[in-house]
Amino acid sequence: MFSLDGDSRSLNIIGGQGGPGGLAHLQGGTGGVGQGPIVHITASQLIAHNLQATVATDQALQLQKVRASQIASHCQPPSRIFCGRQDILEKMQNFFSDTDSQQHIYVLHGLGGAGKTQIALKLINESSSHFSDIFFIDTSTIATIETGLKNIAVVKAFGDSPQDGLLWLTSKVEEWLLLFDNADDPGLDLNDFIPQSNHGNIIITSRNPGMCVYAGSHSLVSDMEEEDAVALLLKSASQKATVHTKEIAAEIVKSLHYLPLAIVQAGAFISKSRNLDGYLALYTKNQARLLSERPAQSHDRYAWTVYTTWQMSFDCLTSPAAMFLQYCSFLHYNGISEEIFSYASKYQFPSSGPSKEELQQPLEFLSHFLEPDGEWDSLQFLDTTNEVQSYSLISFDAEKKVFSIHPLVQTWGQTTVQDPKRHMSTMRSILGMAISESSSWDMQLTSLLLCPHIELAMQMDAEIALTFKGKYASILWEGGKYKQAMKLREEVLEKRKQVLGDNHPDTLYAMSHLASSYSTLGEHQKARELDIIVLEKQTQLLGENHPNTLLTMSHLASSYSTLGEHQKARELNIIVLEKQTQLLGENHPNTLLTMRDLASSYSDLGEHQKAPELDTFVLEKQKQVLGESHPDTLSTMGNLASSYAALGKHQTAHELEVIVLEKRKQVLGESHPDTLSTMGNLASSYAALGKHQTAHELEVIVLEKRKQVLGENHPDTLHTMGNLARSYSDLGEHQKAQELKIVVFEKRNQLLGENHPHTLDTMGSLAVSYSNLGEHRKAKELQVIVMEKQKQVLGEHHPDTLHTMANLASSHSNLGEHRKAKELRVFVLEKRKQVLGDDHPDTLRIEKLFSSM
Repeated sequence: MFSLDGDSRSLNIIGGQGGPGGLAHLQGGTGGVGQGPIVHITASQLIAHNLQATVATDQALQLQKVRASQIASHCQPPSRIFCGRQDILEKMQNFFSDTDSQQHIYVLHGLGGAGKTQIALKLINESSSHFSDIFFIDTSTIATIETGLKNIAVVKAFGDSPQDGLLWLTSKVEEWLLLFDNADDPGLDLNDFIPQSNHGNIIITSRNPGMCVYAGSHSLVSDMEEEDAVALLLKSASQKATVHTKEIAAEIVKSLHYLPLAIVQAGAFISKSRNLDGYLALYTKNQARLLSERPAQSHDRYAWTVYTTWQMSFDCLTSPAAMFLQYCSFLHYNGISEEIFSYASKYQFPSSGPSKEELQQPLEFLSHFLEPDGEWDSLQFLDTTNEVQSYSLISFDAEKKVFSIHPLVQTWGQTTVQDPKRHMSTMRSILGMAISESSSWDMQLTSLLLCPHIELAMQMDAEIALTFKGKYASILWEGGKYKQAMKLREEVLEKRKQVLGDNHPDTLYAMSHLASSYSTLGEHQKARELDIIVLEKQTQLLGENHPNTLLTMSHLASSYSTLGEHQKARELNIIVLEKQTQLLGENHPNTLLTMRDLASSYSDLGEHQKAPELDTFVLEKQKQVLGESHPDTLSTMGNLASSYAALGKHQTAHELEVIVLEKRKQVLGESHPDTLSTMGNLASSYAALGKHQTAHELEVIVLEKRKQVLGENHPDTLHTMGNLARSYSDLGEHQKAQELKIVVFEKRNQLLGENHPHTLDTMGSLAVSYSNLGEHRKAKELQVIVMEKQKQVLGEHHPDTLHTMANLASSHSNLGEHRKAKELRVFVLEKRKQVLGDDHPDTLRIEKLFSSM
């Protein structure tokens, strides 16, 4: 009970002491009478107590408001060592400066560690005066988002719930900026937390490119520019920027593939070790360890290392998605296509290849992307790749239809598997299975895409079936990787001989492919010897009319041609063409190729009028059968251009060469040997049209690329070197021309022999250089040797022989031997009119030259 005393400031509270408990029975006992102490509390004491409680509550609310303000509106400054990214920053500044009446949302997306948050903080730091309020929200979870929105409500005295925070942002028509940082969870529907209004500014940073659906503008944040990356490394490593340190830093950032977080970690390690020069060697041997090690000192609040950043994303993937990423880590980081896997899933298991038991691992992996009936399920593949893309662990090029992995992610992905050799072996088999199911047309189109994957696969120590090794060689050969293809084909042939014997069709097939490699690499004698062996065995085993026998006969004809035995080449080509026309029809690709080779034989023998007729016929047929961009069609178009050039129709030849070059660049790339061959032919057409400087510039490019791709002694490289020498002559730089021609002559003499038409051609060209330098007697002596040899090898009516005679006539004239010069001129002019016609440019040029002497 309580009562008031006379003094109204006194309050009495009385309570009795508790009695004893009741006796124990079903209903319990009766409690005793309470009799406790009397407590006296004055009114002043109660008022004071209530006042203290109110003050404490107000202080707690104020503290909550301060903390909310600190959390909601405080964006930490960018890292002290921030460098570069000016292109993205300028794009963002322009975007947020736009005064149109709508909400501005900018998305920064990309791989973890690429520096998305730092770019956002840098933009805010430089443009803070542009915004009325700036709010930071950790968007990693729904809970952190709701806390962030609640803090906005509290700091603005607008309530204490996430909904209140959103309501304030929606109703407050000002230039506030909201930074949603680390919106990485692909399952997050961020739309629930975006203020639905036509005002305000938002930046979203995310690994998930899917966040771009909200963007008014966006940027993919990827690797840094080299100059900026070097500056970042030297800053983070506390190194002075000198010529020496910049050079070393450039090599380091290149090995780190210009990823900002990796560069900062490397800088921290170098800062601690004080050994910039030695870092690259350490990194090469300890990459995983160095990219997993957290620096003791940091420049910002980012808590994760390169590898732990990606591991967190990897841990969120489903099993098929994680497996896909791991297997892709054993491919080249560029050019990963769905077709690699879909073609592999269609593998038919020929008797000469590995069995299902041997391919158990590849089949098990591919089964994740198959429908119940075994057909390829593109939708399932898309779901899986989209999941990996949502963390930016892979990216997709919509134009080229290929995926790519950051090179550092690729290396990290390999560290996530327990048995790297098994994974590598599985991917080797999948590549082999895919190539086996590709048609020849597909193979030619995709060879450049597949070559990097195959080259990587061959570098790693893992088992591969012999059949697949042969398929690899074919792709490398189509991609212009002739040396690698030859090495593989030599291995395949030796194994075939051991396992199957010398006469087995697969052995002969391998031998024929190796012969093609030898021929392409300029080892024509080796190619001819192998082709003869194969032809003899195929004739015995298959018969002389079998398509494979005829194909080998065609290859042998090419070997004769490249060895300068053009008459033999023509005779063989005529036999093959007649048989292929009967057995395969005149529209069959093999028949058309033989017809084209025959046209080349006519050109080699100086019968230039016959060549363009055949080439034109073949070109029209190939366009119908294969299409205008097929490599065989383009080769024929190039041959036709050469035929026109031989007839003096240089403008027509030039127009064709331009078309061929553009198409070959698109299909094969700029460094493919076939592209370089076309570029060289185009240079020759420029020279024939009098555009000598343009021709010279092209020849320089072709020569450098051919040296890189084919080597300095390859016949095509020497051919280009000879053309470059002629371009020097055309430009009046005769000394340079002579020096180059001597190099070409010596190499051709060693590689082809002194009687080969190409050697004789170079010797005649060298004689012209002697003449240009006033050494007319040396020129005449060389020209006499060349003319006699050409008469024996090519015949005295061949255009090359007549060309040498004309040059010899000029040398006789220069030496005052005018009677001899006149006799030769009359003979050359008469024969040129017979062979080339009165109106051929070469005939007219010679006629004009002789009339001026």
